[in-house]
Amino acid sequence: MVEKDKIMIEAKGLSKYYGPFVAIKNVSFAIPAGQIVAFLGPNGAGKTTTMRILSGFLSASEGDGFIAGYNVRSERLEAEKSLGYLPENGPLYNEMTPLELLNFFGEVRELTPEMLKERITAVTKQCALEEVLEKPIGKLSRGYRQRVGLAQALLHNPDVLIMDEPTMGLDPNQIRDFRKNIKALGKTKTILLSTHILQEVDPVADRVILINRGRIVFDGKPDDLKEDGSLEKPFYRLTAEDTPRIITASKEVQ
Repeated sequence: MVEKDKIMIEAKGLSKYYGPFVAIKNVSFAIPAGQIVAFLGPNGAGKTTTMRILSGFLSASEGDGFIAGYNVRSERLEAEKSLGYLPENGPLYNEMTPLELLNFFGEVRELTPEMLKERITAVTKQCALEEVLEKPIGKLSRGYRQRVGLAQALLHNPDVLIMDEPTMGLDPNQIRDFRKNIKALGKTKTILLSTHILQEVDPVADRVILINRGRIVFDGKPDDLKEDGSLEKPFYRLTAEDTPRIITASKEVQ
């Protein structure tokens, strides 16, 4: 069991440059164990770049990312043991069945045959894949493909989950089911999920980190961001400003 106050996801001064283009600049935050955090922002704000750096799939130009205390740059293998990552377009192979995919990733992660069998049984039930376990992934609906991606991310039972736009393309019923799954997972795991959909925040998140033009412009509870009970006004205001401000629940810094 992870200690309640242990920092499980941390960004320290992350910046990423592509020539003169600044994708993110000095992004810093720390997420303790057991928290579900919505990483909110418009398209192109820097959410995916930040998550790829924290997941070890992209190197930062400046700064460091940490998963469960391990530096994702210098201690990547240790960090990966504690991390489950679900990118927007997950690593699914259409010709495989979910069962074949899970076996493949389990072997890559060097799970013992006994442990792999146990974990496949667990994630199959957790993600409700029983009906499609031996159907080709290429024949599955978007909703089931997301479930397969989530099962792959959960296969090694990580303490941390990072998910990039996990409900993109799902219908309302699928979104509802996915939200329930996230809330259940949040009881035992630390979760960072990105979205640009405001309606995704309230049902699942304990905290909101809002990014715009590569900079953090809000970090606090959803209720602290709301104006007149809504997230829309502050979202539009903070993402429309030419000069972003760093805002916390207790202060605002120009």
